[in-house]
Parts: sequence; C-alpha cells; structure tokens
Amino acid sequence: MNTLVVYESMWGNTKTVAEAVAAGIGSDARAVPVTEAPVPVPGGVDLLVVGGPTHAFSLTRPSTRRDAIAKGAPAGPTEPGVREWLAQLEASDHLDVATFDTRVGSVRHLPGSAAKAAGKEVRRHHLGRLVATSSFYVDDMAGPLLPGEVERARLWGEELADRHLARTRGA
Repeated sequence: MNTLVVYESMWGNTKTVAEAVAAGIGSDARAVPVTEAPVPVPGGVDLLVVGGPTHAFSLTRPSTRRDAIAKGAPAGPTEPGVREWLAQLEASDHLDVATFDTRVGSVRHLPGSAAKAAGKEVRRHHLGRLVATSSFYVDDMAGPLLPGEVERARLWGEELADRHLARTRGA
C-alpha cells in the first residue's frame, strides 16, 4: 500500500494530526504540506488522505487564510490550499480517499467542517472512493490539540490502513 497524506496547516495542529495519521498507516505513508503536494497524484498511490483546518465551517479560502495570518498564524506559503489542490486533480477510479479536519472542540456541535467539504470535493471531481471522514479537535483557533487527539489520529491511521488492506484483498 502506498499512501499520501496531504495537509494544510496554519497553526501546526493539522500538520501534527497528519503526521500522526501517517505514522498510524505505516512506513508506506508520507505526509506532505499541500503547498508541496504533487499534481497529479503519483500513479503508485492507492490511498490518499487529505486534511485541513475548518475555517468558516468549511475548507479554507484565500480570505480565511489571510485572516488567520492577521490573527497571528505564522506567515508562509498559503497557496494552494486543499480546496484549490483538489480542484487541480484528475478524476480517478483507483484511489481510496479519506478526509480529516481540525476544528475547535467547544463548537463541535455546529454544522460544517473542512473534512466534510473536502469529501464533497472528492465526490464532485470524481477523485476516487471516499472511505472515511474524521474531525480532530483543538482548544482554540491556534490550538493546542485537545488531550488524546494525537493518539486518536494515529489510531485512525491504523484503522484506515486495515480497512484499505481488507478492501484491496477482497477485490
């Protein structure tokens, strides 16, 4: 199994989750920031995991990334974001895709998340088979991640790998 974990992170929390997910998946997984993610997805990749922070109940936009920097997020490359990267990809019928986000835990009951929005983009652009979606929680906009979230992300990565292997063996 060859896995690519692509993430967008403004404060570092989503990067931490992406690295934990990749560690849970195993040695065939690598985590890369979306600003360095390949287009197209390399042919050998059969599991794609995509994650980003929830901004305004969805994936980031250029304006929400600028707002995060204005509120203290480290300035750095912000283009493309996950939304823009997904829009560049070609349709695929061989990829399994999982999406995740980070979001503020105190408002977890509110609708909308970057993970769900990324899943909609995957389906809309026919980028593969959406197999899982998950949210991981931070204390406040800048974080930190709530206790136990890094371990939960690692376990989710293990679960993704197990499900993917079971599915491909059964195919």
